[in-house]
Amino acid sequence: MMANLLVKETNRAAEFPEKERRGSFQKNLPQQPNHNDHKDGKKLMDKEMVIQALKDSFIKLDPRKMVKNPIMFVVEIGFIITLILSFAPNAFGNSGVEPWFNYTVSLILLFTVLFANFAEAIAEGRGKAQADSLKKSKQEITANLLKGNGKTEKISSTSLKKGDVVMVSQGEMIPGDGEVIEGLASVDESAITGESAPVIKEAGGDFNSVTGGTRVVSDQIKVRITSNSGESFLDRMISLVEGAERQKTPNEIALNTVLTSLTLIFMIVVVTLPFFTNYLGFALEIPILIALLVCLIPTTIGGLLSAIGIAGMDRVTQFNVLAMSGKAVEAAGDINTIILDKTGTITFGNRMASNFIPVSDASQEELHYWTGISSLNDETPEGRSTIELLKEKGSKLNASEAAGGQIIEFKAETRMSGMDLRDGRRVRKGAVDSVKDWVIAQGGTIPADLDEEANEIAREGGTPLAVAVDSRIFGLIYLKDTVKPGMKERFDQLRQMGIKTIMATGDNPLTAATIAKEAGVDEFIAECKPEDKIEVIKYEQSQGKLVAMTGDGTNDAPALAQADVGLAMNSGTTAAKEAANMVDLDSNPTKIIEVVSIGKQLLMTRGALTTFSIANDIAKYFAIIPAMFMLAIPEMTALNIMGLSTPLSAILSALIFNAIIIPMLIPLAMKGIAYKPMSSNALLSRNLTIYGLGGVLVPFIGIKLIDMAVSLFI
Repeated sequence: MMANLLVKETNRAAEFPEKERRGSFQKNLPQQPNHNDHKDGKKLMDKEMVIQALKDSFIKLDPRKMVKNPIMFVVEIGFIITLILSFAPNAFGNSGVEPWFNYTVSLILLFTVLFANFAEAIAEGRGKAQADSLKKSKQEITANLLKGNGKTEKISSTSLKKGDVVMVSQGEMIPGDGEVIEGLASVDESAITGESAPVIKEAGGDFNSVTGGTRVVSDQIKVRITSNSGESFLDRMISLVEGAERQKTPNEIALNTVLTSLTLIFMIVVVTLPFFTNYLGFALEIPILIALLVCLIPTTIGGLLSAIGIAGMDRVTQFNVLAMSGKAVEAAGDINTIILDKTGTITFGNRMASNFIPVSDASQEELHYWTGISSLNDETPEGRSTIELLKEKGSKLNASEAAGGQIIEFKAETRMSGMDLRDGRRVRKGAVDSVKDWVIAQGGTIPADLDEEANEIAREGGTPLAVAVDSRIFGLIYLKDTVKPGMKERFDQLRQMGIKTIMATGDNPLTAATIAKEAGVDEFIAECKPEDKIEVIKYEQSQGKLVAMTGDGTNDAPALAQADVGLAMNSGTTAAKEAANMVDLDSNPTKIIEVVSIGKQLLMTRGALTTFSIANDIAKYFAIIPAMFMLAIPEMTALNIMGLSTPLSAILSALIFNAIIIPMLIPLAMKGIAYKPMSSNALLSRNLTIYGLGGVLVPFIGIKLIDMAVSLFI
């Protein structure tokens, strides 16, 4: 099916030019300011968080916890050995090192481990602080359960089951996750989203999903509960944001394996080194060997790796996006293709009726009449706007004609809605092509001017809906939508990241082409059905690409599950939120663009600090290796290019720098590397220059300054 879809309908211009449903627009667009500076309502660290993190740093010294970080576990073992030597200098044989040196090395190693633990604890603390705030919102609520006889019964929210229907009035808390099935109300969601302004929740629209623990501030709504007690969105959110026991991402596991392998190699080198020095006629003391090992292994990134991963998820959370796993955030950084819905994402989504255009010999009065019949029970924003426009034009709505008729709900497959009246007549409203096919199936004919009028609406960027009764089409409803300002610049930003954008819409090809050109997307899919999205995702993935998409409806759920990164709207259906691996609490579909930036920022931060960590080992080698050998091998003095005072001061200076660089980099690990859209080659060159070269130069300067201070005391 995908081959047919691509060849016949959707493929890119380079491969299948001039196709009807999928077009390509690539333009040189102006630069967009960096969207990396997203909102962050909390300070990087506050007093309570720091105090708790300090306590956790000591708790994490438990070897059962430390063994999960092999690099820092090796440092802790080194601390234990030097601590023993501090009180029993000859515990492992005769020691030629002065006791004070053992004390000093032991203390430095302890602080190295504590600083690494502190980095992880402070990252975890931010998630726990948010979880504590959410727990305050979670409370037992009295629910007004609607019984079969139409009366309500007050019960505890913990007794509610999936499928129960409750009434929630002004000032009351919504007792559980659900969907509004009747009414309209303003809801305060600040407990969940942090946004103080209430949002409108209404039946029949895209914004019918409500979350337990939020408060109705006006009017009354009837809600169908969609989750059992203990399985609500708030429960899941608390467990996710407070979970220090997180799953490591594949990239993190791979990097951890490489770092552990390097540590093992250096351990073998250090353990075998005394055999060579004994052959040369001098011995290396155990504290010096431990100092060498700690300086050789990548302790900087080893101490910060876990904190970087936790902070990456926290940055997404601070942006009011709930990531179900670190893998989802990481995958966002590698996205190649983004599929976005037109309505509500690229355009404002408030498609409002702006005109009625009769066709053939139909009159305005006839079109108004049947449009009203088709829209009386249409609770969508488009349906309500149609009724409002009819009232403005002075048309009278014949509710009695529609009374007792069978309502035909809109379906993505048919792309029509309407009503079957009691007298047998059938009224339909929907996409022009769908209505044409339906009328032909009834034995009717298509008005000669229908396509011309529909195309004119489409060329103006509007959406035409045809209105028909049985075998006759009476005219068109002109729905008008507007592209959000700044979308061109946003898509240009994605293009600079090497990401292709595909707009999916149910509109006809002319409307889709007009909107796509105005918005600046790379490609579009017109007359898109739910299965088309899945096929396009599978096609892109078959080309070795990672795909992201946004959605909020039940019909989006399969595609959200298929995508590598699925961002569901908090206002969307339960099915969509369960299928996705991210949920946007603000229900802003364009946020996928910022999510990609945060994912790239996570990968960049990890890569940059790994580069810095390995690079600064070079300076530590020039400090500690000459210091170890230059007394026995005077020629090694030539390698003391930093001019360090004494062998002992050089070793201590390297160890001290190795310890203090970890807390100095904590803010960078927490905040992340500033990300600017650029090519992979440019990004690599930039990181190598800043963090590679910087990782070499900074330790040279730092170790020399520390040596000047240390030499005053020894």
